[in-house]
Amino acid sequence: MPEVVRLGELMYRALGASLSEQTWTEWRRAAAKAVGARLDDDLVVVVAEDPDAPGRLVSCGAGTISERLPNPWHDTASVGYIQWMSTEPAFRRRGLARAVLDGIVAWFDERGVDNLELHASTEGAPLYTSAGFWAGSTGLALRRRPWDPPPP
Repeated sequence: MPEVVRLGELMYRALGASLSEQTWTEWRRAAAKAVGARLDDDLVVVVAEDPDAPGRLVSCGAGTISERLPNPWHDTASVGYIQWMSTEPAFRRRGLARAVLDGIVAWFDERGVDNLELHASTEGAPLYTSAGFWAGSTGLALRRRPWDPPPP
């Protein structure tokens, strides 16, 4: 579990998260608890291990299932969300992120969840678009969250 959380933190830091060490410590604790509580229930984590250092992860991603109300185009209310996609810089461009993503998508497929979403960084967007992800056509995705205020 600590290695998955470490790679999740690497992703957030790469996205520009600049937090106090106390906040990172609290996040690590909460993240490990959440992953441990949900794994194999509504959460999957797919990993790639360093071939030269067993137990050390170099790439990972997570997928969660949530329930929404059905819509007129799709009566299945289950939605998959892909997150924490992260690869150590020294191991990028080797197909590991694609293998992780393929494993997560296969997990969703096994559960009949075909409505998948994710947020892509600029660097990660080509991987996701090549795997069939796109912006969608049924409305602009907007958010409201206090820790990420809108630009002025």
